[in-house]
Amino acid sequence: MTNVDHNTPELVAPDLNFIAYVRGIIRLILLVALLLGGSAIYIIIRMFEWPLVGKKRPVSGYITKLVCQISLLIIGLKLFVSGRPMNKKGAIVSNHISWLDIFVLNSQARMYFVAKSEVSAWPIIGWLANLTGTIFIRRNKLYAKSQIKLFEDCLIEGQRVLFFPEGTSSDGVRVLPFKSTLFESFFGESLKDLAFVQPASISYFAPNSKDTRFYAWFGEMSFVKHFFWVLSSKSIGHINLKFYPELKVSSFSNRKKLAEACFSEIQEGFTRELKEVKGR
Repeated sequence: MTNVDHNTPELVAPDLNFIAYVRGIIRLILLVALLLGGSAIYIIIRMFEWPLVGKKRPVSGYITKLVCQISLLIIGLKLFVSGRPMNKKGAIVSNHISWLDIFVLNSQARMYFVAKSEVSAWPIIGWLANLTGTIFIRRNKLYAKSQIKLFEDCLIEGQRVLFFPEGTSSDGVRVLPFKSTLFESFFGESLKDLAFVQPASISYFAPNSKDTRFYAWFGEMSFVKHFFWVLSSKSIGHINLKFYPELKVSSFSNRKKLAEACFSEIQEGFTRELKEVKGR
């Protein structure tokens, strides 16, 4: 559940006929089978990887990428990617629209997600997040310092991480203001001159017969219901994922300036994507 007021009406549940239910169930079975099989292979590989390289995932990371790529095909989504995820030490930051973002971003880069603690309890998605080493944080000022330290330690170890600065998911037609708290992790003495942050934008485009926000999960929407709506859809939508040039942390005086630069890049790219599609 995402607690945010977008001042827009909630999505209306689509009417599902018998064929749609069958389609959704078939996709669900295929998706669960894929995740179970992929998880088994991932665990076996990690048994050998962990003693040798610790948290680094030179082989198992590719299993995650492949599983997420196939998952998007099963769900019925085409992914178009421009730019490349960086290989430098630091983080990728993106706008956040849906639970689908996890599959989209994991399909392109080996990295550790930073997610709110509630995600760990989500059906299927939470299981996948726990398995792949997601860093769970609490959106509470009481835990801010300890969580920044945890985040910083991961970066020092050379792990590439990804987080959503909006702090919640949007309705898919705008980018919400960024929270700058986690950006503070990059300004420690051991990281400031070494770390980079790469902005990335995600845009979802629903089939012609669907609400433009069809793939967005926001407000008080039920995760289970939205998950099944997407799986049961006959028409295929698409996603545009764009990676922008990375930003060197030492070029910014503080976390707020860095967060603002990332927000500007993502908002401009996201808005451009929507305008280009509408103009066709």
